[in-house]
Amino acid sequence: MTHYQLVASNKRKSLVVVVFFMIFVGLVSYIMARGFGYGLDLVGLALILAGFTSFISYWWSDKIILGLSKAHPANRNDYFDFYTVTENLASSQRLPMPQLYVIEDSAMNAFATGRSPEKAVVCATTGLLSRLNRSEIEAVVSHELSHVKNYDMLLMSLVTILVGFISLLADWMLRSSFGSNRQNRDRSSNQLQIVFVTVGLVLALLSPLIANLIKLAISRRREFLADASGVAMTKNPQGLINALTKISQDTEPLEVANKATAHLYISDPLKNSKSMVGWFAGLFQTHPAVRDRILALQM
Repeated sequence: MTHYQLVASNKRKSLVVVVFFMIFVGLVSYIMARGFGYGLDLVGLALILAGFTSFISYWWSDKIILGLSKAHPANRNDYFDFYTVTENLASSQRLPMPQLYVIEDSAMNAFATGRSPEKAVVCATTGLLSRLNRSEIEAVVSHELSHVKNYDMLLMSLVTILVGFISLLADWMLRSSFGSNRQNRDRSSNQLQIVFVTVGLVLALLSPLIANLIKLAISRRREFLADASGVAMTKNPQGLINALTKISQDTEPLEVANKATAHLYISDPLKNSKSMVGWFAGLFQTHPAVRDRILALQM
């Protein structure tokens, strides 16, 4: 399989997961609204509130994340390889030159943010820039530019809206479940309503967890896509394989990272994967295992 075929395959798989997620959200919303005796007006209100808060975060995402990361602008003289490989890649892909930032930290990592290619930011730690050679830095930057080119920030913002919507709706339903369920049983004793109440209660308890698991699955799938897209840019899979290998061997967590921003980085900055192993633990990871990413690049 060529890397172009791998990109197409990853896009199809990502689309399937997103469509499934939207169907899941719609079905859960209907069942909870029906089960707890609410109309779709409450569902709409929860969606508006979740959408508004997520939109604010998305619109100012670059400033918020750079501030939390304590990053500062990177100039051409001090970070020549970082600046020039980004310049070359952006030009070859007909992308606007992103703003470049660095984080003063010996941990090895990088991320991209920004609501559009025109507002894109690529940020790397000084630890990564000092310990990778030029071809490896190029591979990391191509991965991050792929996130920009594929509008992954927009996709993850949509997913965040849906996760926030489900969590908010489930919380509202659970808070009012006792009175609502009692009224429903008084008004109607038919078996169908009892089923809706029971299933609605179960979904109110489990749907936020399920939604977050789907969000993490989408995040992992986008990492595979960015790897393949990045290699399609550079035509040098070995550069990214070497970079991922070195990054995975770095056991130092990134101090400025947190759970809210972990999915942005090229590798888990919290190093949770070191203490969690197995298929079940993998469901809760923001990134696929490095060995799986390398295996995909070697195909």
